[in-house]
Amino acid sequence: MLPEHLDADVRTLWDYHDLRHEPRRSDAGIGLGSRDPGVAVHAAELFHAGRFPLVVFTGANAPTTVERFPRGEAVHYREIALELGVPDEVILVEPEARNTGENIVFTRALLAEREIRSVTLVTRPYQQRRAYATAKRLWPGVDIVCASKAVSFEDHLTGEEDADRVISMLVGETQRITAYAELGFVIPQDVPAVVERAFGRLAAAGFTQRLL
Repeated sequence: MLPEHLDADVRTLWDYHDLRHEPRRSDAGIGLGSRDPGVAVHAAELFHAGRFPLVVFTGANAPTTVERFPRGEAVHYREIALELGVPDEVILVEPEARNTGENIVFTRALLAEREIRSVTLVTRPYQQRRAYATAKRLWPGVDIVCASKAVSFEDHLTGEEDADRVISMLVGETQRITAYAELGFVIPQDVPAVVERAFGRLAAAGFTQRLL
């Protein structure tokens, strides 16, 4: 159990990264590869709800996903979507990307011959803000919304995620919002003082495994 003040800090970062975009129809849904199969599940749910007519799964492997998805994140996501009734003919697979920037660049190239004016990025809840900032930098002119399963931090942990790991991910994602903007990888995002303080306390408490 975390001390009460750190528990509040975790919720602050969780809420900061979940953009809560208003749902709207897009030309394509893009499931960003990760170790979380829930991304593929939610992409399938959104397809069946009529949110987009085309699904792209993007991602190769990272050290944290190779055991869970040995054939690649996007390949396994496709298989999950097929099991959930998404037709094979509406799924595209981009199997080479190894980071969020490549997810966007490679997917944009894959869709270059299609008329794509809007996309829905389907991600883990705490990846939304950086994914959005990355896509806005690398795919200008396209309307972008983010979507994740609407869950609390506690509900997210009812799967196979470890609390310490997710908190470290939250801390690392928060650092990257500013650091990547300074490097030109993403568009700048406002970081409220309450988020900066929560980040500092959680880093000081030892949740530093995902820091740059």
